[in-house]
Amino acid sequence: MTTTAESRYAMSDAEATDYVDRGLSHLWVHTQQREELAKEDGLRVFVRGKGIHLWDTKGRRFIDAMSGLWVVNAGHGRTELAEVAARQMQELAYINTFAYTSKPAIDLADKLASLLPSTLNRLFFVNSGSEAVDTAIRLAKNYQYNIGEKKRYKVIARRGSYHGTTAGALSVNGAAALNKAPWEPLVPGAVFVENVNCYRCPFEKTYPSCDTFCARTIERTIQAERPETIAAFIAEPISAANAVSQPPAEYWPTIRQLCDKYGIVLIADEVINGFGRTGRWFASELYGFEPDIMTMAKGLSSGYLPIAGIAIADRIAREFDGEKARTFAGGSTFGTHPVSCAVALANLEIIEREGLVENAAKNGAYLQSRLNALKEQHPTIGDVRGRGLLIGVEIVKDPATKELFPDSAGLGDTLSAALVRNGILCRAGNIVNIAPPLVISEAECDDLVARFDGALSETEEALGVR
Repeated sequence: MTTTAESRYAMSDAEATDYVDRGLSHLWVHTQQREELAKEDGLRVFVRGKGIHLWDTKGRRFIDAMSGLWVVNAGHGRTELAEVAARQMQELAYINTFAYTSKPAIDLADKLASLLPSTLNRLFFVNSGSEAVDTAIRLAKNYQYNIGEKKRYKVIARRGSYHGTTAGALSVNGAAALNKAPWEPLVPGAVFVENVNCYRCPFEKTYPSCDTFCARTIERTIQAERPETIAAFIAEPISAANAVSQPPAEYWPTIRQLCDKYGIVLIADEVINGFGRTGRWFASELYGFEPDIMTMAKGLSSGYLPIAGIAIADRIAREFDGEKARTFAGGSTFGTHPVSCAVALANLEIIEREGLVENAAKNGAYLQSRLNALKEQHPTIGDVRGRGLLIGVEIVKDPATKELFPDSAGLGDTLSAALVRNGILCRAGNIVNIAPPLVISEAECDDLVARFDGALSETEEALGVR
């Protein structure tokens, strides 16, 4: 099965080449090496999206198997959202959000409060997930300061997790793939603990006999660092960067209890997890805990305009009331942007109206079952895990020992190229991230699995597995 080409969306060869040449000359594509992009078909330029599909300048159609970057929950090509943006721009494009606000901002905050846990009623809007994390950390420290806990500056984070690229977010990043060395020293006070991964337990234990040791052992770190110095704990309910590893049912209630015991602000990073991705509005619902602060972005607007935010528990928010010195200072010029707020609100209405949260749960389970079935044909599939349409497929050299392919095997490049040839766009290496838009149908799941099957067969043959 190969990439489908449709001439109606294709540019002429000369025009397509011109875009690539100008892109290589003037555009800095994030996280990519220019030399790699300059290779044949290295820089792919896209011109159209509809549903779960994208078309490039050559007219090739791809399944967007990662919703861009876990972003386009409502799917591509939503004319309704474009019309909402145009209408809001005509009515009120911008206002000084440091001093005033707009109707869409209030409507969006009100709508989110109705979807969030009952304790989270205040919303602070910014532009990106990184900014939301940075703001959440600042607010947690400011809260501790306001209640007289002025020694609390440390933030506990988990190894393997990703939280963004602002200075504050980088400081709590534990993802091995992101080398922080060029920017160090970063914000002081980050303290790292082990992440959760039942497939590859860092403590070499087995669930459930481990009694969720990965969560319980965090108390030792809290005590060693001294509780009176710790402001917050931050983590994703399900960490996409940490191999989409699902925690046991007891994990998050244990973390909640530890934070309550030691006066630590619990920040749930739902930037990727939120807005139906896991088959619930928010992944924290899956584990029965309510955070003190929740970060959100990506699916909030399905990527149609930049917007992010943090939701704050009432008990945290009220500590900023009163005299002016207690105010949470600092904002963002484009935070709470009226057009972004209007589009985000319309996006939430689409997700709700079309039952996309429920569809993510139903078709996510179906997609995982189809991917699991591929284990019979593919010895390289070690594990398929996730919830809803947040799925990770772990590729191994030996499923019995869980041995990974060495870097020298070139798994990532080989598999990525095979996926593209088969019409799939996603991240691939030892973990293949599969997270299509929430609009995906059962038939489209079948198509995705068939294409993945073909790509994996090509990869196994290239690596000498077959």
